[in-house]
Amino acid sequence: MTDDQERRGPAGSQDPTEPIRPGFPAPGGLTGGSVPPAEPIPNAPDPFSPTGAPTTPPPGGPGEPPPGGPGETPSGNRAWWWALGGLVLLAIVAVTVWLATRGDAGGDDGASPGATPSGTVTSEAPSEEPSPEPTTEVTTPPATGCTPTEGGTPAGASTREIIDVDFDGRPDTAWLTTGADRRFGITTASGATFSAPVTTASPVPASAVVNLVAAGDGEAPIALVDVGREVLLYSVANCAVNVTQNAQDEPYTFDKGFSGFGTGVGCTAVDGVLHLAGLNAMSNDGSTYTVARTFVDLDESARRATNGQTETVAEGVPASDPVVVTAQETSCGDLVAGGADPGGPVEPQG
Repeated sequence: MTDDQERRGPAGSQDPTEPIRPGFPAPGGLTGGSVPPAEPIPNAPDPFSPTGAPTTPPPGGPGEPPPGGPGETPSGNRAWWWALGGLVLLAIVAVTVWLATRGDAGGDDGASPGATPSGTVTSEAPSEEPSPEPTTEVTTPPATGCTPTEGGTPAGASTREIIDVDFDGRPDTAWLTTGADRRFGITTASGATFSAPVTTASPVPASAVVNLVAAGDGEAPIALVDVGREVLLYSVANCAVNVTQNAQDEPYTFDKGFSGFGTGVGCTAVDGVLHLAGLNAMSNDGSTYTVARTFVDLDESARRATNGQTETVAEGVPASDPVVVTAQETSCGDLVAGGADPGGPVEPQG
């Protein structure tokens, strides 16, 4: 129901066609008579206001329109909204600046030298190729051979190129001289010469072979000098020629059928290494032979020799059998002393 609708009130005191208005006491109190028009109470709440808030009369006095004309928003409300909008905008700008500043600070911290890990490389790698890593392979320097000496191969000596006795990678030379003071010697490619006398009562011209044989736990160069009745054994290791001694500290010799202890000397390959051995070809009827072999054990420099194991290598073989032929020669490997194709020097004649 609206304010201008007709309401029922006390009879006779109010025109039914007039809207009902609240009655207020007159200034003198509750008296009879007519009721003057109600005056608005300042700051009194509007009973018809939804919120019950007091209504404030517009400025300018009664009967004057509000400043700015009809429908204009009061200046206080407008200023309040502008202030609120400014605060919101300022807050947005402040937050944006703070976030941007915080991001820059984080980037600066990440780029700070103090925050850089110690293992991080900040400089550009060099363009040149890295140097090769050092090798750990151990190499043996090449041997220089025996030290050169003043003398050389004697004039008139019989010579023959032989194996490398000083292990410098070059072949050396063996030689024999003739006469009462005949000698056997070696001249190396490095220029060293060393020799020893050929001491024997045999008038047979000497012949020799030189080869590398098992000695101790390794190998050593030796020389076999055949003088017809016997074979002399020399060590040619360590840049010297030395007569090999037996267990009795006497020269070790091989019999060649003169004393009945043997007929020759040879070298047998065992596991690819030549082993020195005395040979003895024996026959009871002159047509068939039994061949025995006695290995010779040498020390590491081949300067001392002792008899080793004896074994039979052939029985009932004819004189033409290669085993019997070899048992009557002085040889070592493929080298044979003297003969039509000597494997070493032969004493000069005349």
